[in-house]
Parts: sequence; C-alpha cells; structure tokens
Amino acid sequence: MPRLSASSFETDVRILYLADIRFPLERANGIQTMETCCALADRGHEVRLVVRPDTERPPRDPFEFYGLAPHARVLVQQTAVYGPPAMRRMAYLAQALGNVASARLRNRVDVVITRDLGVASLLLGLPRSMRPPLVYESHGFAPVFAEWMPEMLSGGAPASGEKLRRLLGRETRVWRGAEGYVTITEGLARDLTERLGPRDHLSMIPDGVRLAPGRRFVPPRESASPIVAYSGHLYPWKGVDVLLSALALLPAARGLIVGGHPAESDRDRLEALADTLRIRDRVRFTGLVPHHQVTALLEQADVLVMPHTATPVSERYASPLKLFEYMALGKPIVASDLSAVREVLRDGETACLVKASDSTSLASGITKVLEHPDLAEQIARRAFDAAASYTWARRAERLDALLGVVTRPS
Repeated sequence: MPRLSASSFETDVRILYLADIRFPLERANGIQTMETCCALADRGHEVRLVVRPDTERPPRDPFEFYGLAPHARVLVQQTAVYGPPAMRRMAYLAQALGNVASARLRNRVDVVITRDLGVASLLLGLPRSMRPPLVYESHGFAPVFAEWMPEMLSGGAPASGEKLRRLLGRETRVWRGAEGYVTITEGLARDLTERLGPRDHLSMIPDGVRLAPGRRFVPPRESASPIVAYSGHLYPWKGVDVLLSALALLPAARGLIVGGHPAESDRDRLEALADTLRIRDRVRFTGLVPHHQVTALLEQADVLVMPHTATPVSERYASPLKLFEYMALGKPIVASDLSAVREVLRDGETACLVKASDSTSLASGITKVLEHPDLAEQIARRAFDAAASYTWARRAERLDALLGVVTRPS
C-alpha cells in the first residue's frame, strides 16, 4: 500500500472544499471540516468552502461559532438551497458541479477536496478536462455503515440490496477514479484495499485537536466522589448505555454525559436507563452544548471514557474527535479495546483499554485508574504529550504531501 511522506508542499494551492452540510454544523463533521480548512489556509493555501446555508436566523458566523479568528485565505460560500431534503441535496449537487466546472474553466482551482461520497462520485462523472484533481477523504466504507445502521442508531432502517449495490458502485468509482485518497485510520485503508484492490496516492491522516496556548500538564487529583465523563453523540454504538451500566457498579462515582441532539431520542432512552439502574441522581446529562464549552465541562472530570461498542464500524473506522480532545486534556482515559483505538492509544501507556460492550470490564478499568493514582498520572501525562502529534496543523502538513503529488503537472 503506497504511502506519502508528511513533507511540506511549498507552492500555494487553490482548494475548493465541497461539504454538503448546513453550516455551521454542531456535529463533528462541521468541526473537522472547518478546522481542516483553516489549518490548510495557515499553510498558505487559498480555501473556498462550499456549504449549505445556516438554518438559524439570524445566520451564525462560522468562524465565531467554531471559536476561530476570521481567515483571509478561507472563504465560506453558502449555496442557495431550499425545499425538502431531497431537493436540497439535488440543488447542492447541481451547484457543486457548476462551481467545479466554472472554476476549472477560469483556471481558479487547483484541487477539489470532499468527504462526501456522493459528491465525489458525481464529480468523477465529469470529463477530466472539466475538473481539477479530486482528493476524497473517507471516514468509512458506506455499505458497511448502511448494513449496520439498525444496530448503530436508534430507529436506523435496514438498507435494501439495491442501496447496498449503489453504495458499492460509488465506493468503487471513487476508489479507482479519485486522484488522491485519504483515510482516517489504517484499518480503513486496509479494509478498502482488501475489498477494492491497491491504489496509488493513498494517505492515512487521522483527525486532530486544537491545543490550548501555553498548555501544561496538571496531575490528576484524587476525589472521594470522582466524576466519570463522556462527550459526543448518544447513539447506541457509542456505548453510553454500557457506561451507565458500569456506573451502576461504581456507587461512589458520578457520571457526566456531555452531548445529545435535542431532535433525537437517544437522551430520553439513556435517562430512562439511568432511572431503571437507579443512578439518575448521580448522572448529569448536559444535552447539546456549543463545542467551545465542552472542554470546560470535561475539565471537571477525573476519568474520561470512550466506551464504543464492538461493531465493524467502530473496530476499523472510528477516529472520533473526542479521542484527541481527551488526550489533550491530560486526564486518564478508559476506552474500548478496538483496533482503530489501538492505532492511537496503548494500553497501560496512554490509556486503560477494556473489553468493548462489557460494562463489568469498563467498571474494572475505571476502578483501576481511580485506585492507582500513579498509573492514572502516567497514562494521562503520556496521552497529553502525544496529543501534540495530532494537531490540526499536523493534519494539514500531512495533507500537503498528498496535494503536492496530485497537483503536480504530469
């Protein structure tokens, strides 16, 4: 599997980044997209980010929403997209194609980047003379996501055979046709190669984190009533159900659950479970909070938990932003022992890894770091130091190597 070195590309690149999402978006997709675009701009590139309009009124400023200073090299362009969801998707795709063709005709874009499989597949239908090189960033193999949707999401519908075939066709087309390809885990790169064959210009580039200026490590404190915290979505595959069951086995611990979209039913499901387990009085559910407030909440914790359940998606593809945010906080981490997690964390060195989907194992891992302060400090400090290798700036540096190859004149 060819790899590209993380070297700087010295020529400024004009990037068209296509993201078919309402913007700004509170989910990880929006955070990762904006941070990546700004980090690339920090390296001297010009980035035009094409998104859907904000659904809030008045519209929010994306830079302010994500806690970033306005950047002269980043232009956020919102498309004119209205109507029901299916129509909004079609309108965005049509305008994205128009943007690409127009930019190519006027020689104003050097490369297109997207993490949207449908957008990438559609662009590859254009003649090569009508589009710049395409870099696709994959966060998972779409047919596997579709197949496992009922078990991963509350109310997730099973995919039809026709849909699975359609998604496989798109994956194959983009894998074979995109000039550059990015995966966020090594496991995903291996999985795609095994399924679809080898390809050139493939880079594994994990997600990142924004580090606080002047950060310093503060040793974990001991507490008679420790706080065990989780942040992120509350979907079943994220394992918060497992965490609540583990807290039921830890009568001295309190839980802090940060996240949960108000339009989804997962928080209600988990609060009902907490009632059933008779731990509701010691578990705090914050609901959805602005991303820039999450750090302050997690700093209250004594242990940070990432309890993903065992699914093909979490095993091979998961590179959640919370993983790197946890590392940067300098708190002991207890996480599910999955291959994607082991690409970043090491048991006994930067985290305590436990059996996935097992509340007893999770409770034992939490107990281990709470009862062994030397171990807690050791894994927290090493994870804190390792976070410096996963900044958005490092991510942009790794992307530069790929951009240098795909934009090089043939």
